[in-house]
Amino acid sequence: MPTGTVKDGSLIVDGTRIARTAPENAQVVDVTGHWLVPGFVDIHNHGGGGASFTSGTANDVVTGIRTHRLHGTTTLVASTVTGDMDLLVRQAGLLSELAEQGDIAGIHFEGPFISPCRKGAHSEALLRDPDPAEVRKLIDAARGKAKMVTLATELPGGIDSVRLLTEHGVIAAIGHTDATYEQTVEAIEAGATVATHLFNAMPTLGHRAPGPIAALLEDDRVTIELINDGTHLHPASLQLAFHHAGADRVAFITDAMDAAGFGDGRYLLGPLEVEVSDGVARLVEGGSIAGSTLTLDRAFKRAVTLDRLPVEATVTALSANPAKLLGMYDEVGSLEPGKYADLVLLDTDFNLKGVMHRGEWVVDPQHPQHPQPA
Repeated sequence: MPTGTVKDGSLIVDGTRIARTAPENAQVVDVTGHWLVPGFVDIHNHGGGGASFTSGTANDVVTGIRTHRLHGTTTLVASTVTGDMDLLVRQAGLLSELAEQGDIAGIHFEGPFISPCRKGAHSEALLRDPDPAEVRKLIDAARGKAKMVTLATELPGGIDSVRLLTEHGVIAAIGHTDATYEQTVEAIEAGATVATHLFNAMPTLGHRAPGPIAALLEDDRVTIELINDGTHLHPASLQLAFHHAGADRVAFITDAMDAAGFGDGRYLLGPLEVEVSDGVARLVEGGSIAGSTLTLDRAFKRAVTLDRLPVEATVTALSANPAKLLGMYDEVGSLEPGKYADLVLLDTDFNLKGVMHRGEWVVDPQHPQHPQPA
């Protein structure tokens, strides 16, 4: 039952898949009194476990993947940050190999085609306008594994780049933008379908100049990214997004950087130095928020306990919606026979107690060694 809650139900796993009938000599795991939900799908994640997806080696990337998997993220898109184009091209080649192996679901390029007015934790010296030829260079380097590119679509070449991405089956996301309402509508009409971390790194909602937020919320074609860590969004902003967009258009993301699942300290985000204190990441120079240390199990618990969102709506935002956006809903995003056995087990207080990836326990509820909150 992919869109509802089944009480006192059971789920059968055969090999890597959810099955209709149990194999012979099947092992029974009693999870009475727990929530069993689909594995989480994160479409915007820069790293974790002390490792970066932007500048790290293949081993570093695997460390980040494993860190988030311990917190329930069984499908992950690796995001880069603004950097030198040659570096981004090289990293795209490395990440594409991991995507071909099935370690990640694809690549998200966040920058360098973003507004210097809304750069956030991106190096202004490395920003550039979204010239379609440069955008094409990145997606070619990704060898068919580019899933999304975040653009400030009001910049010269922005609309043409949206059309280019759409033609190549790559999601064009509007973010780190200083666009007006009218410019945002134009980008959506050209093919943009995602709002990169709505509310953050864009003009605020105004009654005479509504800006990109209003345009992104009102259009049913747009998926809304939200970072539900208690730092990036006021709870009222999250409720506003859910009320206007509806649960079927929201995707919870982490926007995580290296410190997720690792701890406080000094890190690099691209070329910029970041200080993480009490789990909040900020640039050393200027103090801008620099990604998050969020994991999706914490986003889940916050949504249902503090924000009072229904469990079903939260599951949709963490699993089904991002899976559909990536074109992977036939494989992941709900608990249905034939799909991968990617599962998260939560207790009645919504604490993580088990994670299964492709039919194998990553966090075994029968031998609990649960990850500590980051």
